[in-house]
Amino acid sequence: MKRYGPAALLLLTGGAVLRITLTSDLYLRYVQAGLRPYLILSGTALVLLGLVTAALRHRTPDEHEDQVEEDAGHEGHSHGPAGPRVAWLLTLPALALLLFPPPALGSYSAGREAAQRAAQGVGAFPALPAGNPLTLTVGEFSSRAIYDSGRSLKGRTVSLTGFVTHGDDGAWYVTRLTVTCCAADATTGKVEIRNADDDVLPADTWVTVTGTWLPKGELGSDEAWPPLLTATTVNQVKQPSDPYEKP
Repeated sequence: MKRYGPAALLLLTGGAVLRITLTSDLYLRYVQAGLRPYLILSGTALVLLGLVTAALRHRTPDEHEDQVEEDAGHEGHSHGPAGPRVAWLLTLPALALLLFPPPALGSYSAGREAAQRAAQGVGAFPALPAGNPLTLTVGEFSSRAIYDSGRSLKGRTVSLTGFVTHGDDGAWYVTRLTVTCCAADATTGKVEIRNADDDVLPADTWVTVTGTWLPKGELGSDEAWPPLLTATTVNQVKQPSDPYEKP
């Protein structure tokens, strides 16, 4: 088994990467959709490298392998040709990704991050399309609510989808994480919901909220954040396959 340890690790890691990219949309929990081809290429390369490593190990005579281990033991080392034993710990994250993929970032990540607003300043935004309700991302709604001097949200019915987060004062928010490249650079956007008739839902529940913008504070000021939405309907929905918004 020691002989094939490095090959097994390569195959396990490559297989895990291919599993989340080829057979499901789980990779969208960690990176943007545009990175899928690179993940497939990387996973394939790891699998091929693992097969080559296994073939080379198979051709290594047992006597030579035993001699190397014996020599290494005389020198006080704790590893042989298969590498240091601690390297087997690298199998744990690969197994976790293969068998128990971590969930997408949620309320815990959103709650730990300080409010980050786009450094864009107050100004006019492009006109919104006609029709009600108007489906917007949480990021789009927040930007217009905080910075749009043309008040394009005024009088419009909008629909936002995100997960529930709670504030310390009893308020609750529809929240979404924006990812530029991968989950490591995620930033938080949220909209406070007012006048919802339903009981407050548990954190991380995905909802679609329809309602109207409630202005507050001076445009571009700290008082204008987070923006407010007066809800008319709140419906539970399934988490989308791609849980993150794009900037």
